[in-house]
Amino acid sequence: MKIPKRIQPLVDDGLVDEVTSQLMSGKEASVYIVRCGDTIRCAKVYKEISQRSFKKATAYREGRKVRNSRRARAMEKGSGFGREQQEKVWQSAEVDALYKLAEAGVRVPIPYGCFDGVLLMELVTDDDGYVAPRLNDVVMPAEQAIEDHQVMMTYVVKMLCVGLIHGDLSEFNVLVDEYGPVIIDLPQAVDASANNNAEWMLTRDVNNIRDYYAQFAPELSTTEYAKEIWALYEKGDLKPDTKLTGEFTETDELADIEAIMQQIDAARVEEQHRRERVKEEKEGVDDSKFNWSES
Repeated sequence: MKIPKRIQPLVDDGLVDEVTSQLMSGKEASVYIVRCGDTIRCAKVYKEISQRSFKKATAYREGRKVRNSRRARAMEKGSGFGREQQEKVWQSAEVDALYKLAEAGVRVPIPYGCFDGVLLMELVTDDDGYVAPRLNDVVMPAEQAIEDHQVMMTYVVKMLCVGLIHGDLSEFNVLVDEYGPVIIDLPQAVDASANNNAEWMLTRDVNNIRDYYAQFAPELSTTEYAKEIWALYEKGDLKPDTKLTGEFTETDELADIEAIMQQIDAARVEEQHRRERVKEEKEGVDDSKFNWSES
């Protein structure tokens, strides 16, 4: 296929030899399957700033710092230069998160670097060499659902232990290969200690995953992993190998009205986000029918 303009510099520099096809296109980025020597990878091309909406990104940006004071002031004012700098911070957040989570033992695509708005990374495939399906396209027996759900809770804990919350975790942002779940799409990853929305983002992430797996294992629907994980985190007792129970006992303290309102707002945002995801699913390009193992 014709080489996209944003990927051409990578071809010129010898980082990419061929663009095979487009895998998908969303509101924030387009993903292409590329050949790098004898290896098939994928290139995530972040869309130009003029083609993206930053309205829903405000909650995710909170707590992100930049060392350069001029850049910081421009970002706060929302000038053209500031928006450009914010875009760079947004992109680097995903690259940084991928490296940090891989080191922490969370399964994510292996990153190979970000070059002028193009993230080059591993193409996750199933055991037959096909592009791995997303979790929302996978049907499984109850036993498998319980096992994979536990794996995902372990990943959430490991993420939080290195200070990160995915912020947009759902069945649409998880791939499934022969070894199990692989977490993807991390440009909105937030700093758990610096973002005031951290608790409800974690709760939304955990409950999204719980609700999906509960379709196959209904007993998961009554678990309270989000509350258990956050309580342990706030006490400083959360460790990467913490054994979770999925149980949580509410205290008799007065309800935190602000926290309740945040949860209500989060539910509203999530419903809108799900509708956008469904729309993107219909509009996206799906190349999962092709086998790239022999390329």
